[in-house]
Amino acid sequence: MSHPEPVARRMFDLVEPIGMVPYFADESDEALMSLGLRNQWDAYFAGRAAPFGRAVPAEVVHAVFYNFAPGEVARHLPRVWDLTTPEAALAARERGCVAGMRRILGELADDPGVARAGDLLLRAATSAPVEGRALFAALRALPVPQESVARLWHAATLLREHRGDGHTVALMAEGIGGTEAHVLHALSVDMPAQEFGRVGHLPAAQLTAVIDGMRARGLVGTDGWLTPAGRATKERVEALTDRLAEAPYNALSPSELDRLVADLEPISAAIRTVFPW
Repeated sequence: MSHPEPVARRMFDLVEPIGMVPYFADESDEALMSLGLRNQWDAYFAGRAAPFGRAVPAEVVHAVFYNFAPGEVARHLPRVWDLTTPEAALAARERGCVAGMRRILGELADDPGVARAGDLLLRAATSAPVEGRALFAALRALPVPQESVARLWHAATLLREHRGDGHTVALMAEGIGGTEAHVLHALSVDMPAQEFGRVGHLPAAQLTAVIDGMRARGLVGTDGWLTPAGRATKERVEALTDRLAEAPYNALSPSELDRLVADLEPISAAIRTVFPW
């Protein structure tokens, strides 16, 4: 059913903290690194790309992930599969994320609301069409965990990647490239691009060339900040991303959605107190 008001943005605020657990909880990296990986970026690519299996080349993962600078994916894939297997990476990632969530949530981890939220989120996630959403489709093919915290994390990850695949569509529709997406986001929150973690490590000349290209298109001004056209572009990207993320929640009735929001609020709040949003 279609809800009278858009819900994707509200659900993003509640689901995203859970979906971000692999990238902020030490337990996730530790579990993956125990497989013999060399560093945290090995862990990132092994964990996130594992649903595709070992045969998918770096070029394909780069295209799906979209917002990494040229060559960054290839520094880790397929080399990580000489050290471990996709199956082991998936198991370690889940194990580490569950441990991290249990540490953060404490007694709340065993609250009945966790199981309810996991079931409702999973129903929403598995109702969404997979067409045009490569990473979401790969995750959909994985077995669903039965343990309640693992189930909630898995459902949130499905919805995060469903939204992420749609976000890529929105960026492409506006002609925003992968590295440009990070610059656009950083400047939209009044952070110099050079200070933004996902691009700040790039060679200065490479990042300058990206910003110069955005300036030539009228997105960045001579002062280095977004122009009105740049901010309007960012707003259109986010609006389309929200619209493309609505479909999963149409599987839930208004009362189920209310129940889901009520159950997710304390979970999300607890995670937000720990991670540097």
